[in-house]
Amino acid sequence: MSATGFRTETDGMGAVDVPENVLWGAQTQRSLHYFSIGRDLMPPEMIEAYALVKHACASANAESGRLDADSANLIHVVCDEIIAGQHDTMFPLRVWMTGSGTQFNMNVNEVIANRASQIAGAPLGSKTPLHPNDHVNMGQSTNCNFPTAMHVAAVLGVEHRLLPALTRLRDAIAAKAEAWKDLVKVGRTHLQDAVPITLGQEWYGYVGMLDENIKRLEAARDGLLPLALGGTALGTGVNTDVGFDQRACSALAEQTGLAFTSAENKFALQGGHDALVHLSGCLRTTAGALFKIANDIRLLACGPRAGLSELHLPENEPGSSIMPGKINPTQAEALAMLTLQVMSNDVAVGLGGASGMLDMNVYKPLIIQNVMQGITLLNDGAENFRRFLIEGIEANEHRLKQDLDRSLVLVTALSPAIGYDAASKVAHHAVETGSSPREAALALGLMTGEEYDRVADPRHMLRPNITVAPKV
Repeated sequence: MSATGFRTETDGMGAVDVPENVLWGAQTQRSLHYFSIGRDLMPPEMIEAYALVKHACASANAESGRLDADSANLIHVVCDEIIAGQHDTMFPLRVWMTGSGTQFNMNVNEVIANRASQIAGAPLGSKTPLHPNDHVNMGQSTNCNFPTAMHVAAVLGVEHRLLPALTRLRDAIAAKAEAWKDLVKVGRTHLQDAVPITLGQEWYGYVGMLDENIKRLEAARDGLLPLALGGTALGTGVNTDVGFDQRACSALAEQTGLAFTSAENKFALQGGHDALVHLSGCLRTTAGALFKIANDIRLLACGPRAGLSELHLPENEPGSSIMPGKINPTQAEALAMLTLQVMSNDVAVGLGGASGMLDMNVYKPLIIQNVMQGITLLNDGAENFRRFLIEGIEANEHRLKQDLDRSLVLVTALSPAIGYDAASKVAHHAVETGSSPREAALALGLMTGEEYDRVADPRHMLRPNITVAPKV
């Protein structure tokens, strides 16, 4: 190690001192100096995505003969190491840098080149046997490979993490809906008592919400499969050979097992990021559904003595430092908080997506930071909510029956038999006298006990219940 602990590297602007034991080079070091803003590092998913892109580009350039086989193989070896997470600490750059992400692209290029030097036994910073620009960045510009990496990171996140997590949550909720399909309870609209519903039917509504959001996310994922790779600086493909873009995207598709393609209109993908904005909107909509589910559950579980108490929550941890025995809906609260963060992130993504000017959008790091945080939060939130709340939640069957028997909404079933006005009298009489609807109907002489029991059976109110004689 040198006496100073630094080595000297050079870029197009001159010499820069770089810590001797790191794989990054001059441009990364400049970014650390000039963009020491905040604590947010570039999303780790972008490291893997960029390594996949560099791997694919090396394959495409080797296939055309522009890049020799040994150089391509070295790039592949280092990219595989990066994908395996071996060099994560060599990517120290903040999100809040140039809006194109150029310094992050150069961070990747420099790490690959310097690691290749290590493998070849050459000094770090020698740019031997690989040059970060001439070899690792061949056929690329940050303006095309950064949006490509954004798409790859988002697609991998949705495909391998978020969709499976949401599907597992959906299936766990569906299992509860099936288990509770015969548990009749009081429905509620405007937070007031309404006609009967089963607990299973209520939860089946949650299943449907997740089903629809999964479909939206799948469609948004597919919208990210066309890539800007090969468009280079502005979308024209300058400094590439004919077919490079197709070969690189095919190699990327083969690596990932996902149907990435070369976009026909690269100008659109480099000047704007509408597909990512659309995905962010789907993340927001999904967050809204999860927010509603979390809040419903914590409301239905409130109590246990002075609330609705229709659901028993799993007892995961003490709920209070002062009140013994208190259990709080902490998983629902965590999910509700993170969904608000995702909804807020979408505002930033939308503004960033709308703010591109002329031939390139310069809000790329902002957009991918918020999209990847949204994917991560929804994935982790769905997993924890399922494992630590949904799978252990239980129905309070005694309370469900008790509330149903006392409910006045059963008079809704009386309207077809005795008319709306008479049914209203039953409801008001029950309120005024503190009696049950059955007792009120009998006291008013509007029905016999047998008639009431036949008409106001709550099980008959769970589906269409009027029989109409066929027209003759």
